[in-house]
Amino acid sequence: MSVRTVLVVDDSPTERFFLTDILRKHGYEVLNASSGEEGVAKAKAERPDLILMDVVMPGLNGFQATRMLSRDAETQSIPVIMCTTKDQETDRIWGMRQGAVEYMVKPIVAEDLIARIKALG
Repeated sequence: MSVRTVLVVDDSPTERFFLTDILRKHGYEVLNASSGEEGVAKAKAERPDLILMDVVMPGLNGFQATRMLSRDAETQSIPVIMCTTKDQETDRIWGMRQGAVEYMVKPIVAEDLIARIKALG
């Protein structure tokens, strides 16, 4: 699988800008969503190759959104990397159980993120 388009789902404009900047500098096309609900809708409409999902968001949180995406036939093949401040081992395990393929703790290191994305392809 070759990753070309990445959907960044994060309620923080600063985090969205930071992740978008990293991804664009490495040649990826980037879509943005500012909530879990918007992220699920954009994933269904746009079919990105990868989703970077925050966890702590108002409304539908990242765990819930990832679970919805991983259980939906339309979106279950899209890998999700969780990018969050929640750094407990139980959070990581829970995120993976919801369908995430990777779990990264903020602050995100650009080189680590790009390496994990390339490992998917």
